[in-house]
Amino acid sequence: MTPMQLPRLGQGFYWQDLKEGQAFQTFGRTVTETDLVNFISVTGMLEAIFIEDGYEAGAIPGRPVPAALTYTLIEGFILQTMIQGTGLAMLELQQKILAPVVVGDTIRATVTVDAIRPTSRSGRAVVDSTIEVFNQRAEKVMTYAARRLLAGR
Repeated sequence: MTPMQLPRLGQGFYWQDLKEGQAFQTFGRTVTETDLVNFISVTGMLEAIFIEDGYEAGAIPGRPVPAALTYTLIEGFILQTMIQGTGLAMLELQQKILAPVVVGDTIRATVTVDAIRPTSRSGRAVVDSTIEVFNQRAEKVMTYAARRLLAGR
C-alpha cells in the first residue's frame, strides 16, 4: 500500500458523512493571558478593557477577552476535527454573544447539523450548523449559526 492509499489522520467529514440533527462536542480549552495578548496584538483590538490590568469593566469580574477570540478558538477546534480537508468555505455566520468570557475560563462547544443541501456542481453541499459555546460552569456564553460549503466524496 502506498502512502497515498492510507487513511488520513484528522480527516474531516465529507457532507455525505453527516446527518441532520447529528451533534458533536468539542474538547475544552482554557483561555489564557497569552491567548489574550497575542490575539489583541495581531488584530489591533487594543481596547482599554482588554489591555489595562485592573480596568474597571463595570459588571464584568475578571479580565474579559474579545468575543472574536472565543469564536476563533472554537472554530479552531471545528477546523482541526470536523472540516479539516473537507471544508471549502464559510458562507455565512450569524452570532449572538450571551455572556462574557474572561481569562481563566474554559470553553467548549456543541455543534449540531441543522441542514444539508447538495449543490448542483462538483458533489459539494451547503451545510448549516448551530454552535453553542459554554464555559466551565455550563453557562452558554455564545451561540452562532454557520453556513459552510463542504466537499463530497
